Order: sequence, then structure tokens, then C-alpha cells
Amino acid sequence: MAEKRMFAKSIVLTDAFLDMPMSARCLYFTLGMLADDDGFVGSPKSVMRQCGASTDDMNVLLAKRFVLTFESGVIVIKHWRINNYLRNDTYHETNYQEEKATLKVDQNGAYTERIRAVNVDKISIDKISTDKNSKDNIYREFAGDNKELLLALEEFESMRNRIKKPLTDGARKRMLTKLSTFPKHEWVDIIHQSIDHCWQGLFPLDKPKAEKKTNNIFLEMLGEEYGQNADYQDTCSS
Repeated sequence: MAEKRMFAKSIVLTDAFLDMPMSARCLYFTLGMLADDDGFVGSPKSVMRQCGASTDDMNVLLAKRFVLTFESGVIVIKHWRINNYLRNDTYHETNYQEEKATLKVDQNGAYTERIRAVNVDKISIDKISTDKNSKDNIYREFAGDNKELLLALEEFESMRNRIKKPLTDGARKRMLTKLSTFPKHEWVDIIHQSIDHCWQGLFPLDKPKAEKKTNNIFLEMLGEEYGQNADYQDTCSS
């Protein structure tokens, strides 16, 4: 396996990357250093422990699609081929061939999932339709004419699906009940706060001190704000 790893400025200096918590960025760099020559990491939880990262940090990377995950627990750096170029004489192909076979490289050089054929005999189309209608109806009934609130609720649902923590009907009702306990004018901001941090639950609006920025993102990683959102490591198990 090659000893050197690189990170493209076109990835790590984007707003999408720099808007993530410092601890999530630190986890990304650590995963990038320890990945194999195809960008796969077989033991991401071990890496998280090495750099003191939380599950929330991994969920942020997944939701922002800086890493992709597989049912086996293996993860891959989505922009690996943009970050790194390896010579043939130092390259060693990944051991995770089954996971690699589910990916393709898009026109920008990033990994993306292949579209898999679906066996309709194994899926209840009626159930899918019922589940979707159930979700839509409860959100529309709660939001009423507030389109911004409805959109925020749908984005929260989408985020939960991306981090592989889908909501059940019961969990949706409990989530809306909890949201009702907060000031109504804060509802949208509270939902957006959870989406931005990939929190599984809803919490009072956080009002931290403005994060001190530097021109060196690697120095930022060593700042005092590392792990500043630890109190919000969650939440719902549904």
C-alpha cells in the first residue's frame, strides 16, 4: 500500500466541507490517511476511536456524502480518485471487491453507487405507496399552509434515511409532538439545526460562540472547539 496520501483543495476548501464541525473534518482526514489504495476503510469505528470522533461526526460525513457506506460496515472515501493519484508500481487493489463492484466512477472522478435492478416480486408496491402516503399526510397535516415547515420536515426525513436511521410512523408522531413543545417561530430553525448536524432528534436552538476561523484548516483541527457538540450525541433509536 502506498505511504503517501493527498487531499484536493477542490474538496477540502469547499463551503460544504468547511461548514462541517471540526471533529467531522478531522475524522475525514484520518480516514483519508488510513484508507487502502482504492479509498476503502474496513474498520471505520476503530478509526473513529483513534481520533476521538463520535457517531455524529460519521453521520455528518455520510449525510454530506463525503464518504459512502455499505451493509458490511465498510466505508469508502467518495472523492478518493480526485484526492489521490497512485502509480501502478505502488498500487495495491482493495480487498473489498464486493463493495467496489457496487460502485462506478462518475465523470468528475468521484465514486457513486450503481443503480441496482429491483426484483419487484420481493417488494410490496402497495406497502411502499402506503408508507409514503402516511409520511406525507402526517407532515402536511402538521405543517398546514406553512410550506417552509413542510420542506424542512421532508429534508429531516431525507437526512434520517441517508444516515440509515429511517423514521417509523410512531417515531414521526413522537418527533412532531416534541417539536410542538418548542416556540412555534423556532420550529424551522430547530429542524435545520438537526439536519446540519445530522442529529437523529430535535433539540433547543444551540447558540454557541462564533467559531474562531483561521486560514489553516489543519490548525483549526487542533482548536479548543474539537467535539463541541458532544452533548448532542443522540438520541432516537427508531
